[in-house]
Amino acid sequence: MTATSPTLLVTGASGHLGRRVVELLLEARKGPLIVTTREPSKLADLAARGVVVRKADFDDASTLDAAFAGAERLLLVSTDSLDVPGRRITQHRHAVEAARRVGVKHVVYTSLTRPEPDSPITLAKDHWATEQALAASGLGFTVLRNNVYMEMLLHSLPQAVAQGRLVTATGTGATAYVTREDCARAAVAALASSYEGQRVLEITGPSAVTQAELARFAGELSGRPVESVAVDTASLAAGLVAHGLPAPMAEAYASFDAAVAQGRMSGVSTAIADLTGHAPVDIRDFLSAHRAVFAAKGH
Repeated sequence: MTATSPTLLVTGASGHLGRRVVELLLEARKGPLIVTTREPSKLADLAARGVVVRKADFDDASTLDAAFAGAERLLLVSTDSLDVPGRRITQHRHAVEAARRVGVKHVVYTSLTRPEPDSPITLAKDHWATEQALAASGLGFTVLRNNVYMEMLLHSLPQAVAQGRLVTATGTGATAYVTREDCARAAVAALASSYEGQRVLEITGPSAVTQAELARFAGELSGRPVESVAVDTASLAAGLVAHGLPAPMAEAYASFDAAVAQGRMSGVSTAIADLTGHAPVDIRDFLSAHRAVFAAKGH
């Protein structure tokens, strides 16, 4: 790093995505670097490596000015506060307002693919409201609209192999799945760049696949046939509840299928390659690299 490097800040550094972003920034020697978390003790190892670790409570706006002080470019990782309707919107607005007050010049925000007001995804309204808050703030910003993580399939597809059927409400719609690692690398590139304007980027894998295609590929990887079973959204949610998932979470999962069925998750962009200089991981390569997961369920 050089003496003129901007001070970077990553929120939610205890989470999977935030932590990986921090690790990549340290590997690339980007910084100086500040991270925030609700529990700084969890990041003592980062503090030992020279990272400035600060406590930030997005529910208490009065704590955020001190947490963000000195940062020039800030990565706002969307919080996981989904227990109370509207809570996450308030948290994100607190963060955007604090960033503006302390003089942050650019905010990178991890959003969701096409979170327009008519999106059926239950979580979309939080992301849309945050995007609008950024647009109204006067700050420079990069919105990273991350598509569905490929890692999610390492749970659902092995279960489908074990049961011999993949039940979805996606119809013929496709999803441009992306790895968490590629999302982290895109976030690092956006945060450490010199871009000062305002932009919204769709963060996707290199291709979109249907659930029927995934069922066939899971069958190939496991050596066992997997049938693709189509149901409606309500039936999917009810089935998830019957298998022990809390109703709000089941509705959230099912709402993603509804968005896929409407064609909202199938767009493919070049944003990851444009930001990082490297193409994103293809879904077949990703699943093939995790073949052992399918073999374990398939025998």
